[in-house]
Amino acid sequence: MNENNLTEGSIGKTLLLFAVPFLIANVLQSLYGAVDLFVVGKYCGAESVAAVATGTQVTMIVTSLVAGLTLGSTIIVGQYMGSRDYDYVKKIIGTTFTAFAVVALVLTAAMLLFERPLLTLMHTPAESFELTMQYVAICALGNIFICGYNSISAILRGCGDSKRPMMFIGLACVLNIILDFVLVKYFGMGVSGTALATVISQSVSMITAVVYLKKREFLFDFRPSSFRPYGAIVRKLAAVGIPISFQELMVRISFLYLTTVMNSCGVYAAAVVGISSRYDVFAMLSATSMSNALAAITAHNMGAKKPERARKSLWYGMTFALAASLLFWVWAQVSPESMIGVFSKDENVIAAGVPFFRSCSYDYIMVAIVFCLNGYLNGRQKIIWTMVSCSAGALLLRIPMVYYFGLHYANDLGMLGKIAPFVSGLMACYTLIYVLYEGRHDRARECAEH
Repeated sequence: MNENNLTEGSIGKTLLLFAVPFLIANVLQSLYGAVDLFVVGKYCGAESVAAVATGTQVTMIVTSLVAGLTLGSTIIVGQYMGSRDYDYVKKIIGTTFTAFAVVALVLTAAMLLFERPLLTLMHTPAESFELTMQYVAICALGNIFICGYNSISAILRGCGDSKRPMMFIGLACVLNIILDFVLVKYFGMGVSGTALATVISQSVSMITAVVYLKKREFLFDFRPSSFRPYGAIVRKLAAVGIPISFQELMVRISFLYLTTVMNSCGVYAAAVVGISSRYDVFAMLSATSMSNALAAITAHNMGAKKPERARKSLWYGMTFALAASLLFWVWAQVSPESMIGVFSKDENVIAAGVPFFRSCSYDYIMVAIVFCLNGYLNGRQKIIWTMVSCSAGALLLRIPMVYYFGLHYANDLGMLGKIAPFVSGLMACYTLIYVLYEGRHDRARECAEH
């Protein structure tokens, strides 16, 4: 089994060696939506760009839900790997796979049943409505593969292995890029072609992962008898995964509401927010990757009774994430036109997008701090705090502000773009205060024990 020891050695080196494959895997996974948008923008019209942009917002909700739930597996597996209880880890793995097969079926049914009312609620432009319906429906059929891949990746990362998930998603990404061009450019399938390319590549990724691990000395044997859910483990996974997933859902809903407001401003504004969401993903990849890495490393070190090492990992991780996010912020300030031009050459889209990009890019910096703090707290299983914090930021701050500014500054995209960094800045402040407060109490307990 390819396991890394996350509780020994240089903290900075251990964190980077574990986090870099996370980052590469997330970059590759993000290329799905980006390549879809790029190919559609190159060979189709603005209505197709808006369809993929809006449809991606819907599919990202599902992906975020699954990623949040499976992160619970990473944390629980990491905790018991840290304490070297391998028999219990095997039970966690079997329970995870079985539970997420059920989750995949439920999510697929929900997407197919509710896509039309959801897209109507989002004020999807009439010109792109049916195309968006096609995109979401086809992507829904790939939920079983999304759940399968994310479950395998979460378990491997919980075991200390971040390299093999990177390999599996790399295969899927290459295949997705090839299929995008083949199906859209040569077969003329447009939006449907991009969605089909995504589903096929995800299926190949999951199946390859299962076959590969079965042939290697992996901790789990993939025998039918091993796919057994244990009630106590299901409850434990739910207690960690559901709050994380819920906070991801609240954040996604708040950004979905922003998309709704932008859609009501017309097809050009809808295209702008869609392109911006692609850059949000890439600019925040370092923060997302470091957050997930910190969750696993913190869980390992808390399981190994090394809380001080977990705390030091947080400050290293935040430094790395900020350094990477600053590069995208500088690009957005210096040349937002070139950023938008990668996905659309339409002069109206570029003109509408410049003020929005310049203002919303400050969120790249704020998010690097918030994500790392939340990853550390998740690894410590301070799940309720992160859930309440993120939900409050989304429901009590971001959505009301989008409503107000959308009502009074509907034509000022620059003003709308300021909302996300303002909210993230507030979240960074109160979460940092909580982490420092918890750290002081931890050190007091450690001194008392000694």
